[in-house]
Amino acid sequence: MRSEKEMLDLIIKTAMEDSRIRAAYLEGSRTNPNVPKDIFQDFDVVYIVEETSSFRQDKNWIDRFGKRLYMQYPEETPYDWADVENSYGWLMQFSDGNRLDLHVATKEYALKSLETYITLADKDKIMPKAQESSDEPYWIKKPSQEEFSCTCNEFWWCLNNVAKGLWREELPYVLDMLDFAVRPMLKRMLEWKIGMEHSFLISAGKSLKYMKEYLPDKEYKQFLAAYPQAETDKIWDAVFEMCDLFKKTTEEVSEKLNMKYNQTEALNSENYLKHVQKLPKDAKAVY
Repeated sequence: MRSEKEMLDLIIKTAMEDSRIRAAYLEGSRTNPNVPKDIFQDFDVVYIVEETSSFRQDKNWIDRFGKRLYMQYPEETPYDWADVENSYGWLMQFSDGNRLDLHVATKEYALKSLETYITLADKDKIMPKAQESSDEPYWIKKPSQEEFSCTCNEFWWCLNNVAKGLWREELPYVLDMLDFAVRPMLKRMLEWKIGMEHSFLISAGKSLKYMKEYLPDKEYKQFLAAYPQAETDKIWDAVFEMCDLFKKTTEEVSEKLNMKYNQTEALNSENYLKHVQKLPKDAKAVY
């Protein structure tokens, strides 16, 4: 596996030798000193260019970066065609284990979206002076009362759909409702808990991937227990684990951040769940 230095040397050498490339910078996790380094970190690189068309027309120019196992052209998906004149990219997994997410972008497009980065090459002195590397742009933001209330309401309301789906034994629907409607609210509340315990000067990572480092072990295991097997009884168990963890976390966040919490809504929602769980399959009415 090529080392970080070998990869960066190749990336910089390519930029310096290609007259179409006017600057290059590294972004992503490798610029963040707070991100643990490991063998799976990508190289997120942007080449600033005068135009993208020549790079798009001759796609073989990326062969210089190494033998690929497979790759993706993200801008060739239907929802992204509009910006190819200003930004175009290749996501490459190499046979030696390295991964390179490479984009070419026009100066105007690239400079307006700079956050945390390290300049690798700058032929025309167009790169702003980079600030000291920090993950501040990704710090957890303190919620407003409206955000807090809406998150609570979304969690408790969407469990209504989970209940009816379980009664009907429509498990694919239930699992989607949990994954895409209910669980994101639980994760958001847990993120606020982590944030408030660190004065909102911290990032828990994309998809809360560093959650294990910041939550008590018991709460982390309870969160994992809320991922069920696709069996009705086990899903019910997981749903009540989610409710219990959400309640405890919400009450803690509410108290420490001085947020109003509609406990009646929570109690009614959970009682409705318990009622539907016991509702006979031949019931003619919910109540």
